Amino acid sequence: MAIAPAAAASAYQAIAKMGAPSATPTATPGGIPNFGDFLSNAVKDVSGTMQQGEQMAAKQASGQADIVDVVNAVNSAEMSLDTVVAVRDKVIAAYQSIMQMPI
Repeated sequence: MAIAPAAAASAYQAIAKMGAPSATPTATPGGIPNFGDFLSNAVKDVSGTMQQGEQMAAKQASGQADIVDVVNAVNSAEMSLDTVVAVRDKVIAAYQSIMQMPI
């Protein structure tokens, strides 16, 4: 399956935004950015991408959107979901590894 250049560029921009510091970063007392806030922002970004894909599909069903735009939005949502699933799998694997360590 070929990935459209616009969809790839959109995915790279979304990933770059996820790693960029927010306008109001919260930090722990040691000055380290809060990982929970980073994850929360990443989930919100993915949720927004998924909603945009759904909205574009609905617009296409009513004849208001171009099929290319719909495919790009749905492809972006699919890549975001795949990324979330991969991160979830890594977190679960790390948790299982920690739980198997001897005390």
